[in-house]
Order: sequence, then structure tokens, then C-alpha cells
Amino acid sequence: MAEPRVAPDEKDWWFDDADAAYPWLRAEHPVHRWRDGHWVVATYDEIREVSRDPARFSSAHGVLVNDPTRVTTRAVSAPSILQMDPPEHPRYRAIVSRAFTPRAVAEMEPRIRELAADTFDNAPPDEEIDFVEQVAVPLPLRVIAELLGMHDVGQATFRTWSDETIKAADGLDADLGIVSEFVGYMNDGIAAHRAAPRADILQQLVDAEVDGERLTDPELLVFCMSLLVAGNETTRNLISGGALALHDHPDQRAWLAADPAARVNDGVEELLRWVTPIKAFARTATRETELRGRAIGAGDYVVLLYASGNRDESAFGPTADRLDVSRQPDPAHVAFGFGAHLCLGASLARLEARVLLEELLTRCPAYEVTGEPQRLRSTLMNGIEHLPAVLVPSKRAAA
Repeated sequence: MAEPRVAPDEKDWWFDDADAAYPWLRAEHPVHRWRDGHWVVATYDEIREVSRDPARFSSAHGVLVNDPTRVTTRAVSAPSILQMDPPEHPRYRAIVSRAFTPRAVAEMEPRIRELAADTFDNAPPDEEIDFVEQVAVPLPLRVIAELLGMHDVGQATFRTWSDETIKAADGLDADLGIVSEFVGYMNDGIAAHRAAPRADILQQLVDAEVDGERLTDPELLVFCMSLLVAGNETTRNLISGGALALHDHPDQRAWLAADPAARVNDGVEELLRWVTPIKAFARTATRETELRGRAIGAGDYVVLLYASGNRDESAFGPTADRLDVSRQPDPAHVAFGFGAHLCLGASLARLEARVLLEELLTRCPAYEVTGEPQRLRSTLMNGIEHLPAVLVPSKRAAA
């Protein structure tokens, strides 16, 4: 097997070379130094090993492939919860974790079903639409906006804030004026919640204490920005990527559509594995150590290739390279990460995707993708920016 190019810091690599590189990395170089002091980890077991050991592999020195905090000073004077290790990380995570427990998320299902139905009621049938804009975007945006108490922000504005924040975090050219607009809005929201308490996650953050101290405004701001991005970008990309995958695998779509209520739950897990909305996160080695026989130096940056780990034959068997929505979710994929930093909103993302796919496959099981998807060029998100599609109502499809 010829040695492929490995350059995960280049967004074009993810489009031109990554898929070809994954099998070679897993087979020949599961832990691969792609430049001095920088490694990629391509196998399932090693991704989990790094993720479960913050004493050896820290999150405090950057977690993104091109993490701006590694080369520039932070735009705000507080780290993200993503950039914390124990004992700091569990104390901050506990502030909002109760809002995302399976029980708390289950109580949101009636409202999420209402919003999902509204999404399809507002999407015109039998004419070409942008599936991303009209189906994948509205539900997760509206849910996280309600949780954060952002009732007075339009969908277009909210999406722009989220997209530009992602670009800034990914080291891409972002409109910093738009990011500043979001920062100003959230600062106003923090002040308003202090003046007039209300029942939402932002109020939980405002009222929270860590070691007897209230969170500072910069800490609150970074928390809100993290929740905004994690609360809608990942789910949006799962929904759009999952819909495209099912369209490209009509037998898999037909199997789900035959009984959505009973089958979509496991189908969502397979789509998470297949799509892998977050391509990679990273850790920094805290000391000289070894991983799969390779000597890792103190301070080396270790990039975890989730998309490769989710195709690892040693974990998922000889059909790892196939979409199989009837696959039992054992072992669990690493689409939400692993260990202490397992995605805080994983239960909510699963619920939103399940409800929206149930609605899609019940109303429009024969939806059609009518053009090439326009993919997001990013080292972080496996996203689709635009997806031309036609929602074919089930009655017409049956005819």
C-alpha cells in the first residue's frame, strides 16, 4: 500500500486525501508522526486510550487541529470547557450536565416533535429546496436558542453567529465583526439574567458557583459560545449528512422507512458512525510516553482522527466500510468523543436526529437529492453547506 500524504492541518486534505489515507494509517501507521511534534491517531482503541487519560494527554493546550489558542492569545480571557482537564473540567461540566441528562432530555421530546413537525410544515413539497437551510438547520437552532433564552433572535442571525464562531475556532477567515456582535448580544443577555432571573440554561450558568465563586463574564461568555456551537452545528451536520447517506443507499433508507419508530434509534447510531460530524479533536502529551509502540514527546500534539476510528475494522468488523443501519451499536462509535470529554449534548443530539428522521421518513420517504452537495471546507466539521433536494410527500411516493 503506497504511502499517502497526511496533512490534517490543511482543510483540502480532508477532501482530497483523507479517505485514502485512513486505511493505510490503520494498517501501517496507526500512530503516525506527520510532522515534528505532531501525530495523528487513526485506530479506535488508541483514540479511546488517549481520550480516557488526561494525565498523559491534556486538553488544556488546545483541542482543535488548528487551535487558535496555540498560536495567538485568546479573544476572551477564559478557556472553553473543552480546554479543561481534571479537577477543573468536572467542576465546570457539572454546572450544566443536569440539563442534558437522558431524563431531562426525554422531557424535551414533545417540544422537539412540535418543532420538527413545524420544520416540515414550512418546507414546500414537490419543489427544489436547500435541505440544509430548510430542514437540517431550523430544529437544532431553535432548540438551543430556547435553552439559552435567545427568543428574540431570528434563525438567519443565529446561524450566522454560529457559522462565524466555528470559522474563528477552526483558524479560518471569520467575520470578526459578526463574532463581536454575538459577544455583545450574549453579554447583554448575561446582564439581563442577573437583573431578572428566568428558567433556562443561561440562568443556571449565571447562578452557578465553582469553588464558592460565581463565574466571571468571560467564563459565562465562553460557556455560551461552546453551547451554541455544540448544540446546533453537530446535529445539523448529522441530519444533512445522514439524509444524503440514506439517499445514496436506498436499501438502507427503505429498511428504516418501513418502520421508523422502531428502527431509527439504532439507525441514528450508525449514521453518527458513518457521518462522524466532528472530524477530529486533539490532545497534548504532558510527558514523554508511548502509544502503540511509538515514542511521543512531552508537548507533542496528538490529533485523534474520529472519522478513521469509526471505520476501524478491528472494532466494527469486516463491514466497517459499509453503511448498515441495522448494525447494533456495540461497540460504541467515537463520533461524540470518549471519556471525560464525551459530548455533553450527546443525548439531545440523538433525540433531535431521531425525531427529525422519523418525521422525514414518515412524511417523505422517497425524498430526492437533486444536485451535488456543497461541502463545508473545514478541518473540524464534516458539514454540508447546501444540499438541493425535493421533499416528495408519502402519498405521491406511494402512487
